[in-house]
Parts: sequence; structure tokens; C-alpha cells
Amino acid sequence: MRKALLNGLRIAVPVGLGIWLIHYFYKQLDEQQRGELFMAFREANWWWLGLSVLCGMCSHMSRAWRWRYLLNYMGHRPGYWNAYNATMSGYFMNLLLPRAGEATRAVLLYRSEGVPFEKGFGTILAERAVDMVVLACITAVTLLLQLDKLELLQERILFFRDERAGTEGSNGWGLVWIMVPVVVLSLVTGAYLVMKRPAVRSRLRDGIRGLMEGLRSVFLTPDKIPFIAHTLLIWGLYVAMFWVGFFALETTAEVPPAGIMAGFIAGSVGIILVQGGIGVYPAFVALIVSVYMAPPEGGGLLRPDALAMGWLLWVAQTVMVIVLGGISLLLISNNRKSPE
Repeated sequence: MRKALLNGLRIAVPVGLGIWLIHYFYKQLDEQQRGELFMAFREANWWWLGLSVLCGMCSHMSRAWRWRYLLNYMGHRPGYWNAYNATMSGYFMNLLLPRAGEATRAVLLYRSEGVPFEKGFGTILAERAVDMVVLACITAVTLLLQLDKLELLQERILFFRDERAGTEGSNGWGLVWIMVPVVVLSLVTGAYLVMKRPAVRSRLRDGIRGLMEGLRSVFLTPDKIPFIAHTLLIWGLYVAMFWVGFFALETTAEVPPAGIMAGFIAGSVGIILVQGGIGVYPAFVALIVSVYMAPPEGGGLLRPDALAMGWLLWVAQTVMVIVLGGISLLLISNNRKSPE
């Protein structure tokens, strides 16, 4: 019962945050701006969004290929399409159950290729660590190239926080009072299970051992250059997927490169905060990109077309994951191999 409650809260809190942000930002628009928002959807050039989706597809294909370099070092040589289908299935499962994608990906590769779960999961976590370093570097470079905008961006974020506190009351601490007990209860429950359940303790040890092997494989793989090349390709395609989408609307096509990169960082943060980025991704993108555009006619924090662009990008990426991930899950579920 307690586990089911915690799992329910882990899903409900992020989804609730996303829904609240949708409601909040929609309320900030007046009738004219709402009309502009829906007009932007109608006038969008879906060919540009299709090209954006193609960039996303290529990035996922490159990710699957990069994963195989780490597994090869560990003595496992999975087929490319099984690695790809496991990767896409993981993204698909993340939309249904937050943070379930990594485990699903490792389980599916075990069933289809016989790669031990702890090794597959360890390489996935190692990949995540590498990606976080790359994202941090992109963020640092983006900030350094536009130091003149930092004060304005900070003012925009503080203004958003103050407005939210004014609408929520209690100085905006409502969400904090919900999340802190959930986090504390999760940590206490996890510590209790580790101390009292040998099976859980053993699984934790295996997970840590797999992570260490995964990290070691990043540094010791003989395919370092291809691994780095695919890493750069993956993130280059991520940026291209985001950048190309801005040409879908005439007004956002004029956003300068600095604004696009700042929006890319904001969207990445939104996806990290809330699995799937529902509500948060378009809101964060619009909040930051609006700084680089002319102020909206009716006033307010953001331009309706910037919010529309955030939604268009989110919808395109989410539909891609649902379609390709669903197909991959069906394909790999029917392809099982007994471990050697």
C-alpha cells in the first residue's frame, strides 16, 4: 500500500505541476493573445516541424549506436536494431511511468540479447552522466556568449516567481510543502528497505557495480573517438531539432541564435524537472525566448507565438516518441533470446 502510494505521488506531483503551468500561463493571456496563440497553431508550417522530427529520429538512432560501444567493451555485441528498439521503448515508457525508461531499456536488451541487466543499466547511467556534462558545457558557453542578457533573464524569472506567489498565496510555498514530505518519505522508505531487505540491498549493490563498470567503459573503450563523435552528433541533432522548429512560424524564425540557444537550455531544464516536459517545456521555452522578441502588444510575461512554438516543438517530439517508441516496443517484445 505504501509503495503504491509513493509511486502514485511520484507520478501525480510532476503531472500536477505541468497541468498547473498550462493553466497558469493560459490565464496570463488576454482574449486577443489567446486568439494569436491558436492562430499560430493554424499558420504553422508543418514541413519545418517534420524536418525537426527527422533530426530527433536521427539523434535517437545515433544514441543506440553509441550505446553499443560501451556494451562492446564489456564483451557484449548486441545487434543494432535491438539496441535501437530498446532505446526508443525506454523513451516511450518514460512517458507512461516517470524514470521507468532506463530500467525498461536494460530489461528489454537482456531479453533480446542476453546482456545482464546490471551491465546494461550501468552503461545507461554512464551515458546519462556524459550527457549531463555536455549539457552543462552547452549551458556555460550559451551564458558566456550573452552575459549582457543575464540580468534581464534573471528579472524575468524573478517576476514570474513573484507573480506565482501572488496568485497562490503563502508566498508560493504550496508546491514545496507537498514535495518535501514526498521526498523525505521516499528517502526514509528506501533506507528502510535497504537495511531490512537483503534482496533490495543486493540489487542496490549490483546497480552500483553496474554503474561503476559503465563509467569505466566510457574511459576504457577502444572506440573513444567514435563514442565522442556520436556524442557530438547526438547533441548537434538535439540543437538542430529545436532550431529548425523555429522556422515553422514567421515571427519565431526571426529569433536570434542566442535566443534559440537560451530557449534550448530552458526546454532541457523543463524536461529534467518534469518527465515528458508536459506544460513545463513550452512554458520555459516561451518565458526565455520572449526576452529576445518584441514585447507582446497586450503586455505580460511572454508572447503567444513563443508559447505556441514551445507547444509545437513539444507536440512534435512527443508524438515522435509515442509512434516510434510504440512500434519499437512491439518489435522488441516479440524478439527474445535466452541468456548464454
